[in-house]
Amino acid sequence: MMKYLSLPDHTTHILPFYLAMEEYAARILGEDDIFFMWQVEPTVIFGRNQLIASEVNVDYCREHGIAFYRRRSGGGCVYADRDNIMFSYITRSDEVQTTFSAYTSAVASMLQGLGLDASASDRNDVLIGSRKVSGNAFYHIPGRSIVHGTMLYDTNMEHMLNAITPSREKLTSKGVESVRSHITTLSEHLSMDIESFKRHVRETLCDGEIVLTADDVAEIERLTLPYLEPSFLWGNDPRCEMSRGGRIEGVGSIYANLSLKGGTVHDLHLKGDFLPLCEDVDEMLLDRLRGARLTAGDLRRALDGADAGKWILNLTNEQLITLLTN
Repeated sequence: MMKYLSLPDHTTHILPFYLAMEEYAARILGEDDIFFMWQVEPTVIFGRNQLIASEVNVDYCREHGIAFYRRRSGGGCVYADRDNIMFSYITRSDEVQTTFSAYTSAVASMLQGLGLDASASDRNDVLIGSRKVSGNAFYHIPGRSIVHGTMLYDTNMEHMLNAITPSREKLTSKGVESVRSHITTLSEHLSMDIESFKRHVRETLCDGEIVLTADDVAEIERLTLPYLEPSFLWGNDPRCEMSRGGRIEGVGSIYANLSLKGGTVHDLHLKGDFLPLCEDVDEMLLDRLRGARLTAGDLRRALDGADAGKWILNLTNEQLITLLTN
């Protein structure tokens, strides 16, 4: 059985605090197996090796007050909010697959205790029937392993669909139904409220409690700071080559070959049958966009005071921004 790790009060922290809490438990506390649950305000969390521009709809997140952070573990991009419970498990095991299997099997068994048709998949997910209710990621430090993941009690499906995709297309009911065909929420299957469910989880998986002190919390807050550094949030983005483009009425076809570094525009070359109004249109545009992130807001700021129609016949700034962000 695991020891449950509790904070001294009921303050809701930003997501990186709980990632730092995992690190603190792994590095400082001596228990073999530790578990805790947490909830956050709407937040997107993406994996260590993921490219923000490919995974997070930054403009949508900023527009709707959704925070976004990078974690140290691998895996995919996840949306979380107050109706989505996050699980953290810290153990001495060094065996990745053994750790995953033992943990997801324990979670599935806990759900089975509520009469649910739950099982652990070979992709480290927990399913109810054939639909995913929990996805998990793994982070290893010498001598300790951390598994953290979601438990979908309920969630804002529109935010989930829009915040973790770079698509700027308007949400459609078909899109929501597509998501719902692959995932499920506990609220679809249980009559108990979220707090009752959390009590069941703790009583089933844990035996005993560790209560952190104010000094522990202060140290965890110190460990949170590196997660907030722009160099960690954006700088881990690998060099990325991508193409964006299409046909614009009255302008012609424009295709941009982009090189991103650290999540920002590093190089750019245009091709197509558009009519350039200067010989060095690539350089003129790159001078404006170099260092900008590939989001509508950042590109709009980079182009402030410029007129794309002076580089390419009939092209507007907004048409250029749409071309580069779609």
